[in-house]
Amino acid sequence: MRPALRLLRGGFLQRSIEEMKRNTLSVFRGEGITGDFADMEVHSFRHPDSLNSIKVFSDGDTGGFSKVHVDLMPFPPGNPLEDQYYGRFHGNISIELPTERPKIQRSGYAAWRTQERGRTLFGRQNWDCDPYTYLALRIKSDGSKYFVNIQTDSIVETDIHQHRLFAKRVGEWETIHIPFSEFVRTNFGQVVEPQNEILRQKVKTVGIGLIDRIPGPFELFIDRIWATNTPEPEHATNIYREHTQSEKVSE
Repeated sequence: MRPALRLLRGGFLQRSIEEMKRNTLSVFRGEGITGDFADMEVHSFRHPDSLNSIKVFSDGDTGGFSKVHVDLMPFPPGNPLEDQYYGRFHGNISIELPTERPKIQRSGYAAWRTQERGRTLFGRQNWDCDPYTYLALRIKSDGSKYFVNIQTDSIVETDIHQHRLFAKRVGEWETIHIPFSEFVRTNFGQVVEPQNEILRQKVKTVGIGLIDRIPGPFELFIDRIWATNTPEPEHATNIYREHTQSEKVSE
């Protein structure tokens, strides 16, 4: 009886109910029959409790000196979303190495990601992005070298699929669409082979990291992240491909 009580306290039942509602809604919409899938939200900072479902980390967790924070900021008065919030991912990057930990030879990174969603009556709860072509992000960037990170429920748990977050209008709000097919498989920051396509139907976590190792402050605003089949008006898949091939993904 005690294991059952622990599951209830951990939100197991509530997650199961929400998963059932989502699946039922999908059936009523006829998405599987028509192939016309509604956009699927992965994470939104518009809600006051949105910080509870993310994890923030940096080299400071292992003795480094980088600082990282994710805060909620209200949209300004007059904005259509003025009663809601956006996320502010910010801090300071340091490449100074901890002298008391000589085994650490590299520092200077900061990141955040969504928490794993836990289990339900239907098994481990992941995002099924298989019906979708793009991962969309509404952001305002300072132009730093950010990467979008996706972790899937794959055989190699430490594998991360990454893609550079290319801001087209630095300092302005914009929506970026990244094709799932353009994400690169990495492990501990290094590109690995074979380059298996991302396991879209079992996405565990999604997040953003700063890994350019340039000392100094950084700031990225994030409104929301979602999976979609609707491309941006001036979608530039070729630009993404050229940048991905010309730049090595590193720690």
